[in-house]
Amino acid sequence: MNGTIMQQPLVIAAPDVIHEQQNWLRQLIDERRLSPKTADAYERDLRQFLGFLTMHLGGPPKIADLADLRPLDLRAFMAERRRGGAGARTLGRGLAGIRSFLRHLERKGMANAAGASATRAPRQPKSLPKPLSARDALRVVDCDLQLADEPWIAARTAAVLTLLYGCGLRISEALSLTAGDLPRDGETLRVTGKGGKTRIVPLLPIASAAIEAYRKLCPFSPGPNEPMFRGARGGVLQPAIVQKEMRRLRSALDLPESATPHALRHSFATHLLAGGGDLRTIQELLGHASLSTTQVYTGVDSRRLIEIYDRAHPRA
Repeated sequence: MNGTIMQQPLVIAAPDVIHEQQNWLRQLIDERRLSPKTADAYERDLRQFLGFLTMHLGGPPKIADLADLRPLDLRAFMAERRRGGAGARTLGRGLAGIRSFLRHLERKGMANAAGASATRAPRQPKSLPKPLSARDALRVVDCDLQLADEPWIAARTAAVLTLLYGCGLRISEALSLTAGDLPRDGETLRVTGKGGKTRIVPLLPIASAAIEAYRKLCPFSPGPNEPMFRGARGGVLQPAIVQKEMRRLRSALDLPESATPHALRHSFATHLLAGGGDLRTIQELLGHASLSTTQVYTGVDSRRLIEIYDRAHPRA
């Protein structure tokens, strides 16, 4: 159990609610395997809701109060949060956390989650990812174009960025890779993603070569079960360092502000789709739990095709 979850600030609620809140948090991490960050966010949202109910009801809420919740109560909470500056994404996540807790109570026969389920989350603003062009993505992962003075650091940055673009990894997934995650066949990669879920992705020769070039030059020798990408002093490489190197590349290669490490993962999916890849396969490669998350790339690719049409068609 993640220690930070159990050391959260005191919640304004009756003892029976606090007891069930702890059981719920324990279940989120130990059974549902949510990441600690997600569980922490859910805890904060529930704590804010219970604080609102304390004011709304005139005293710390009890389980019986939660059992009597109506959609009107939840809408009043979201209106209060919106007045405080919360956006649609924050409100949507907050409602998801409250629903999760109420479903936990419902499974134990303590409440009915129908009111929360009937409450609509705020409409989320549509934001399509902005992939790099294939040419720019290949420039970014080129070891010869890296800006670090130390050859091994240049090779390290190139290897990490190649994994983001060549394998579609999240930056956290790339930086947590160990030597044991690289099978001997050299053709696949075992990736541990969100929620501790493991998937196998193809390891392109260019990615395999980039990793091997880095490992030959790296002056440090992490153990087989330790992250293989290291910082300048030998510690585990941090995402902020990769992001800093990407900013330097962005400036040197005259790339847009949207060219971030995560944009390389978007580029991986978009370029696969443009090349004829099917959504189900791309979903598996990205480690998305839901196909709807992957479907955003159909909008990206359609937009790109329309731009090409407008620019190139003689009758456009």
